[in-house]
Amino acid sequence: MSDVEINITVSVDGFVTGPDPGPHQGLGAGGEPLHDWLEHPAGRALSAATFAAAGAVVTSRTVYDVTSGWGDDGFYHMPVFVVTHRVEPPVRKSDTTFTFVDGVAPAIAAAKAAAGGKDVHVMGGASIAQQVLAAGLADRLRLHVAPMLLGAGTPLFAGGAPAALTHVETVDTPSATHITYRVG
Repeated sequence: MSDVEINITVSVDGFVTGPDPGPHQGLGAGGEPLHDWLEHPAGRALSAATFAAAGAVVTSRTVYDVTSGWGDDGFYHMPVFVVTHRVEPPVRKSDTTFTFVDGVAPAIAAAKAAAGGKDVHVMGGASIAQQVLAAGLADRLRLHVAPMLLGAGTPLFAGGAPAALTHVETVDTPSATHITYRVG
């Protein structure tokens, strides 16, 4: 059965972007180093293992728009469900199909159905992570904590429903600490 794992990079002070994110600066001012951990072999191996365990992804419309669906190859190489209020026909990029779904619960349900028993990864945006947690749809939370203080930007946790977390694993790589929690 598919587990739903929120998988997101965050600064030590809790931001997933720097200030003023937008189409030409998706991670905001000063936010680019958040993902430096992906430049090291240990980080790439961790990311590859995460993607190997996944059968589908849920992301936000904002992430889809800012990344242009990750270019011509679609990046994910699996079904992606984009949470949006502007539903449109699916977009296929190489072996990635982006399906636009109105609402986080229907997106998670569709992703579970498409995942073929593999995990569903929620990868894209603080708002989507918050919605999945608030709806009680997450089984795991994996934080990639970048060793930086952004001071401002998009906070990962901005209020919302409390969630009980149980520590599962901590992995250190040269540019981040990766902490996995069981939710609930």
